Amino acid sequence: MARMTGRRALFAVPVLLAVTFGVFAIAAASPFDPVKAYAGTAGLTASQENLDQLRANLGVDQPLAQRWWEWLTAAVSGDLGDSSTLRQPVADVIGERIGWSVLLAATAFLLAILVGTTLGVLAARRPGGWLDRAVTSLAYTLEAAPPFWIGLLAVWLFALKLGVLPSGGLTDTASSAVTAGQVASHLVLPAAVLAISQLPWFVLYVRQGVGDALGDDPVRGARARGLAERTVLLGHALRSGMLPVLTLIGSRVPELITGALLVETVFSWPGIAAATVSAATAVDFPLLAALTVLATVAVLLGNLLADLLYGLADPRVGFDG
Repeated sequence: MARMTGRRALFAVPVLLAVTFGVFAIAAASPFDPVKAYAGTAGLTASQENLDQLRANLGVDQPLAQRWWEWLTAAVSGDLGDSSTLRQPVADVIGERIGWSVLLAATAFLLAILVGTTLGVLAARRPGGWLDRAVTSLAYTLEAAPPFWIGLLAVWLFALKLGVLPSGGLTDTASSAVTAGQVASHLVLPAAVLAISQLPWFVLYVRQGVGDALGDDPVRGARARGLAERTVLLGHALRSGMLPVLTLIGSRVPELITGALLVETVFSWPGIAAATVSAATAVDFPLLAALTVLATVAVLLGNLLADLLYGLADPRVGFDG
């Protein structure tokens, strides 16, 4: 396990270097002008001399490689730079928002795994039955539905029509303090929508895995010994059928991040979505690079976690092989 983790850490270094350089290269080729975005309306009447001076102060007049190298060396020492759009250090921007994004993503992912596993097992019990057809049809339908559309539909139904849940934000409008109760009630809709966007893959993977496991010899042998159907299903078939799902956990991280950005935008959740949009449209190099590195690290950690879980669940898979 330690050797696998070490190898993955070494592999992550060139990946992160390439990703950060790619961010600076794409941002440099972008039609958006970071100087005009920073100056705002004042840039419309500013002289060219003032704009050039501002360009020099922001460091965007330097060559691409030099900007990337200066940011990289500073980031390694712990200085992520300052955000030109939000007017504060990048570390503060991320620190104020990342906790809420992690709370939303973790809650939604756990909910998707639990509900997806339950529905997948129920569908696999009787392949071709009415419940199997209903669950798989629902899964394929949700797979084609974009998260922002599900979010808008949820706001219309539960917030506007029924009025049972808040439509967005972190706290009530008149509240001056953040309480656990308000956060929980405001978390329900965005977490449910994000979980629904991830649900189809877990349902289909569990259904397929458990369905295949029910036809294996060990499961047939358990039934022949007279074990209860519940024991056969949960103690034998589910254990074998869940192995492919472990690899799915890592592969879903990139789409989980993308879905979280869309859901945060729809529900005005105070995560990193707004900062990401601002950094992209204003070509905020330090903030854009830091957020991209953060997303890349999350993807790499998700893949590592999936491999470690698979190795722990199946002793035949070696960590150091």
